[in-house]
Amino acid sequence: MEPVLQIEHLSITFTQYSRGVTRRELPVIRDLSLSLCPGEVTAVVGASGSGKSLLAHAVLGLLPYNSRQEGTILYQGKPLTASWLKKLRGKEIVLVPQGVTYLDPLMKVGDQLCCGSREKQIREKAQKALERYGLPRETENLYPFQLSGGMARRVLLASAVMGSPRLIIADEPTPGLDIQAAKRILEHFQQLASEGAAVLLITHDLELALSVAHRVVVFYAGETVEEAEASDFTRNRLRHPFAKALWRAMPQQGFHSIPGAQPYPGGVWKGCPFVGQCPHPQSSCGEQDIPLRSYQNGKVRCLYPEEEEAL
Repeated sequence: MEPVLQIEHLSITFTQYSRGVTRRELPVIRDLSLSLCPGEVTAVVGASGSGKSLLAHAVLGLLPYNSRQEGTILYQGKPLTASWLKKLRGKEIVLVPQGVTYLDPLMKVGDQLCCGSREKQIREKAQKALERYGLPRETENLYPFQLSGGMARRVLLASAVMGSPRLIIADEPTPGLDIQAAKRILEHFQQLASEGAAVLLITHDLELALSVAHRVVVFYAGETVEEAEASDFTRNRLRHPFAKALWRAMPQQGFHSIPGAQPYPGGVWKGCPFVGQCPHPQSSCGEQDIPLRSYQNGKVRCLYPEEEEAL
């Protein structure tokens, strides 16, 4: 199956100045690779600062002026150029953002979904989109401040399907929601995938990710460290020690934590960024760049991946 989106060796660096004249290059994402296939929900998980949201901004062409991007982004097998992306964004490639503040507070919901159009066909499509996500028709006449948090998120979902999306990027779509409401929101992404779209779910909540995702990609310090089937977590078939640590830190696994913290962007220039927290580091781990490679029916960025028995 040909991927809808394929990211190869993506690196993003920011230029910063301190004390007025001192310039430095800050690498935030290093050699990140990822593919998204139609009909699948692919979850990207990792700690805050690991580059998850930055990935979404790179795909959408929304990086700030002081950034430099390297690598390749292919859409349907072709390079995703800035001019082509401008035509696709909001139509075939859509974003469901993490903040409901993306809704215009001075415009009614219906007008936002229709982009101000008064055409009967577009208005009817907006009403159907609202109904699809359990919102009554009168919602189109409400302002964002009149919506609950859950309603606002469903309005954002409705706006995403106003076009004909082939790629949906959901950036932390469930913060502040109780577990049941969050699961209902994520079920909508499963439905969109079942209709043929590729869904990129960016989240820090591994439990929710595993409830809906087909594949899980684990980020650490701006790198892809593991790509696995969702079932690999529950079957204890993980490969990278950080992915294993994420799983063990979940409530049902007893909140087992590891000492240390993810390095600050720019703090690692060579070798494995996880070496300071790794339970079995080797001297060679910090001496060479480590590629993402196929291993045990998944992908891992580790010189010494180990299979472990179930806890």
